[in-house]
Amino acid sequence: MTEIGMEDVATFTERVQAWVRANLPPVDPAVYEGAFRTDLSEEEEQAAVARERAVQRMLFDAGLAGICVPREYGGQGLTPAHQQALNHAINGHEFPVRLQAPTFTPCLAVLLEFGTEEQKRTHVPAILRGDELWMQLLSEPGGGSDVAGALTSAVRDGDQWVLNGSKIWTTGAWWSDWGLCLARTNWDVPKHRGLTVFMLPLHQVGIDIHRIEMLNGSREFCQEFLTDVMVPDTDRVGDVDQGWTVGVRWMFYERLLYEIPLVTFPSGLSRTFIRSSYADLARAAGLEGDPGARELVGEARMLDIAFEALQGRIAQGIRTGAISDQAAAIARLFKGVTAGRTRTIAFELAGTTGGAWTADDGPLAERGVEYLMRQSGSIGGGTTEMARNVISERVLGMPRERAVDREIPFREVLRGPSSAPSPRP
Repeated sequence: MTEIGMEDVATFTERVQAWVRANLPPVDPAVYEGAFRTDLSEEEEQAAVARERAVQRMLFDAGLAGICVPREYGGQGLTPAHQQALNHAINGHEFPVRLQAPTFTPCLAVLLEFGTEEQKRTHVPAILRGDELWMQLLSEPGGGSDVAGALTSAVRDGDQWVLNGSKIWTTGAWWSDWGLCLARTNWDVPKHRGLTVFMLPLHQVGIDIHRIEMLNGSREFCQEFLTDVMVPDTDRVGDVDQGWTVGVRWMFYERLLYEIPLVTFPSGLSRTFIRSSYADLARAAGLEGDPGARELVGEARMLDIAFEALQGRIAQGIRTGAISDQAAAIARLFKGVTAGRTRTIAFELAGTTGGAWTADDGPLAERGVEYLMRQSGSIGGGTTEMARNVISERVLGMPRERAVDREIPFREVLRGPSSAPSPRP
C-alpha cells in the first residue's frame, strides 16, 4: 500500500481493467478525433451528452471518478499513478470525452484550488457524478487574446453581483450547466488588478446563448449575452479584484489540459489515431508504397511522439518544481503549431479528393474542410502568439513587451467604437 488505507497501484490496475472490460464497450479511437464534429444532429448530440453523463455516473458508482480528488469532496484521494492506470485501461473503450475539458480541467481544478469549502462540497461531487457540466467564460467579442481586458462588468448590489456583457467561443455552452466567468469589478485600477471570477448557472434568466456556425458547419461554439444576471456573493471564486491570480492558474490548467491528473482520457488516443488513420489515408489514396506518402505518415507520427514526450516532461518538471508552471505554454505552442501541420499532411495525402469528395470516399472525405479549419488549433485554448509571449517573458526571462495600458486605470484605456464603454459612477 502506498499510504495507510490506500489501494496499491497494481491491485487498482487489475480492478480497473476488469471493470472496464465488463462495463465499457470497445470503440474506434478515431471517433474522438477531429475538431468540431458535424455528423450529429442536435438531438443526437444531446443524446450523446446524456450518455456520457451516464458513463460518468457509472465511473463514480464504481469508485473510479475523481481519482486524485480528495475523498471529502467525493473523490478517491489516490495518486497520479492511479489516474494513469485508469487512462491506460480505457484505451479503445467508451469514455465521457465531453466531460473532461473544460469541466474537469480547468474548471474543477480551479474550484479545488480557489473555491470555498462550501463551493467544493456542493459542486465537486456533482461534477464527479456527471450531474454538472462546466464551461469557461473567458474570451469576449473584440478582445482577441487579451483575457485581462475583459469588459463584462460585475457591479456589487448588497450580497449579490449584477453581471452584464458578452462572452464568446464557448464550446458546448448550449448543453452545459455551469460556467466560470471572469468579469470586471474595478475600472479604476490597471486591467489585471480589477478582475473577479464568478460561477453561474448557464441556463437562467438574463443569459441568452447563441450558437455560431463555423466554416465546416459545426455549431459547437457559442456566444453568451449576459443582461442583469444576478450572482450571489457566495458564488464568487477567490477574492474581489484578485481574479487575475485565479486566471493565471486557470490558464495554466488549460495549457496542460490532459496532463492534469484530474482528467480521464485514454493515454494512447492520439498515438493510436496518428498511427492508424494517416496510414489508412495513404492506403485509401493508393499511395501505400509511395516514398513521399510514407515520409508524410512518418512525419505525422514523429510529431505525435515528440509532443507526447514534451508534454510529459513539462508536466513532470512542473510537479517536481524543476521548472516554472509557466512552461506549460511550451506544450501549448508545440501542439498549436503541429496541429496545423498534421491537418495539412492529411490534406496532402488525400490529393484531389481533399478538394472534392463524396460520402463513398471513406477516410479521404472531409479532409479539405479539416485543412481549412487547421488554424483553429492555434487559436482555441489560448493563441500560439500568447504562448510565445509567455515563453519569452516568463520562462526565458526576456524583457516584457511594451504595453501602454499596463499601468493606467482601465477606465482610461482607449478602445475602438465596437468595444463596450466603461461604466461611469
